[in-house]
Amino acid sequence: MNLNRRNFVRSLGLGAVATLAAPSVFAAKPRKVAPASKLPEYDAKHPADFWRAVRAQFPLLSDPVYLNTGGLGPASSPVLDMVSSVTNQLQAHSETGHPLIEPSREQMARFLGVKAEEVCFTRNATEGNSIIAAGLTLKEGDEVIFETHAHPGGSFPWLNQAQLRGVEFKLFEPDASSPEANLEAIRALITPRTKVIQVSHITCTTGLVFPVKEIAALARQHDIWFHIDGAQSVGMIPINIDAIDCNSYAFSGHKWLGGPHETGVLYIRRSKLEGVAPTGIGAYSGELPVLTASSELAYLGAASRHEYGTRNAALICGVTEATRFQEKIGRDRIAAHGRDLATQIMAGLANLDGIEVLTPKHDEMRGSIVTFRHARANAGDFFGYLASKHHLRCRPVSEQGLEAIRVSPHVFTSQEDCERVIAAVHASVKDL
Repeated sequence: MNLNRRNFVRSLGLGAVATLAAPSVFAAKPRKVAPASKLPEYDAKHPADFWRAVRAQFPLLSDPVYLNTGGLGPASSPVLDMVSSVTNQLQAHSETGHPLIEPSREQMARFLGVKAEEVCFTRNATEGNSIIAAGLTLKEGDEVIFETHAHPGGSFPWLNQAQLRGVEFKLFEPDASSPEANLEAIRALITPRTKVIQVSHITCTTGLVFPVKEIAALARQHDIWFHIDGAQSVGMIPINIDAIDCNSYAFSGHKWLGGPHETGVLYIRRSKLEGVAPTGIGAYSGELPVLTASSELAYLGAASRHEYGTRNAALICGVTEATRFQEKIGRDRIAAHGRDLATQIMAGLANLDGIEVLTPKHDEMRGSIVTFRHARANAGDFFGYLASKHHLRCRPVSEQGLEAIRVSPHVFTSQEDCERVIAAVHASVKDL
């Protein structure tokens, strides 16, 4: 995989931003939003009314149709209002806002089904993955298993450890046929030297959902550390990390959760905390001793030992406000809505000549992501066509030679938006 920064940016389609009429994108004024208090009770007889009310909570523009939640999820007005309010209050008093962080940690822990002392606030999933990769006690020849479809934020930390410490990595190809096939692919790679298994809870490429509970059980059986990159899962589907029984779990707050940019969480199971050495350290990471030549640092007995220095409390309050907003909508309802929209798109593209849907058809292996490719167009050209001619903001997937398009509908996406996707792809069969 050759993904230098230029190639990776190109793979995300940023080289084709001109097709989105870039000047107008940044000049356009955000939509006016309705007060959060106006969110109605859900009526199963009239679900579209509820989702229109949810959509009204987002200043996200209606043109182009935004279908890249898997890359960056827009924040709702309650989240933006929280960030603005806290920022203004802190600036008015020139205070750090540290007292606001612990209540936010407790809310995040409840949302994830874990203990507050197991929650570390980060900037993104990549930072959490990097803390784990750098902090585990590994030596030359130790083996790490992860999938070929890992996002660079999940794979690069291990490639870095291969260069720094001689750690070896073994790859498996995600199998869309069944959860058991992926479990067996991992099992086949385990040796006495295997120290870590990492998977994406949901892959960023095709939206394949791995059987994480079963993988956790397999890892425990062999005394292997199990880490999950949850960048595509938290906020898309209900998550109870404690029930998964993994050792660690990292995710971004600014994707499916709809938090502000540069927010994330790293979970480390309390009983495994000492297994991850802090690689970034400073004030708030431990107890401050009277400094002498024989001083020894006492780390905090919590995952927050990996936090250090002054934090942006407004962003942390914002990402926890995003959890409350999702709870108000209903976490199961969010998952069902996204899955229904994905099913609608998959059905609309089924058996379409020249289009191949790569997202698994197996019910247990898919969520809100749909990935498909065109027989006669590469990812960049297909992306540019959908953007310029049909005003759809998707994500090109050129990783691993897939040359595909990913759409990731969410709470602000309507059935009409999905019909636009279907119509555009049908048109592409004639146009490309």
